[in-house]
Amino acid sequence: MTEGVFRVAVAAPGSRIEPELAARLTALAAETYGDRVDIQVHPQCFLSDGHFAGDDAARAAAFVEIANDPTVDALWFARGGYGSCRLIEAILPALAPVARAKTYLGYSDAGSLLSALRGQGFEHLAHGPMPIDLSRDGGEAAVLRALAWLVDRALETLEPSLTADVPAAAFNLTILSLLIGTPYEPDLSGHVLMLEEVSEHLYAIDRHFFHLTTTPAIRRVAGIRIGRCSAIPSNTPAFGQTEEEIAIAWCARFGVPYLGRADIGHDADNKVVPFGLMGAV
Repeated sequence: MTEGVFRVAVAAPGSRIEPELAARLTALAAETYGDRVDIQVHPQCFLSDGHFAGDDAARAAAFVEIANDPTVDALWFARGGYGSCRLIEAILPALAPVARAKTYLGYSDAGSLLSALRGQGFEHLAHGPMPIDLSRDGGEAAVLRALAWLVDRALETLEPSLTADVPAAAFNLTILSLLIGTPYEPDLSGHVLMLEEVSEHLYAIDRHFFHLTTTPAIRRVAGIRIGRCSAIPSNTPAFGQTEEEIAIAWCARFGVPYLGRADIGHDADNKVVPFGLMGAV
């Protein structure tokens, strides 16, 4: 924290956000925290290059600029979408030692970079709400939850099943499945793994659970929890299992403890899950 002010910088390694949303974000923070918090939304967040918030070079440069800025306390992912994985190889070698001191918060597509940073020994990482959640019904509550965790490490913001003695991590199911077998696959040995999904067919959710639970490294987790899987497309014929039934079946088949539901998802109720032990982040 710099001179009593907690400085948060927002980058968009994937898709863009609108300036109007950024203005709502800074106004909400000012109304809630006054001069205690300074939120700076990097201009890169408003760039447009096809699907992305600027080309790969621009997005990587903004991320590195923020990560290496010693006056910034936290890097907040603006939103998901897609694009973080395209930047990993450019970002990792450019990070200075000071980048390890700050906190990184996001979910969905952000999981690719969070996993890559975790693999480099970064300790202050968490799956949790992002500025884009202001566009959801009830989204102010999600953004304020994220800020309460970033600024004050407020315990009430955390996913309620977290404990002080068992490490945890949370990912979008598709993102984690696609990280398996890459150099950026996270080491989740002994962790409670929480998974959520959005806009995927149930058969795709089933396919990803096959991939995860047949992976030897994933079988070393302390257990799996399934969060909310929302906006699931309809299918003909019906798949015949819910997302929880899918998780239970694959965990049982390969001896992975199934631990129940997790209070995470692509919605305004998404809780914060620090990577590792919750008291250490």
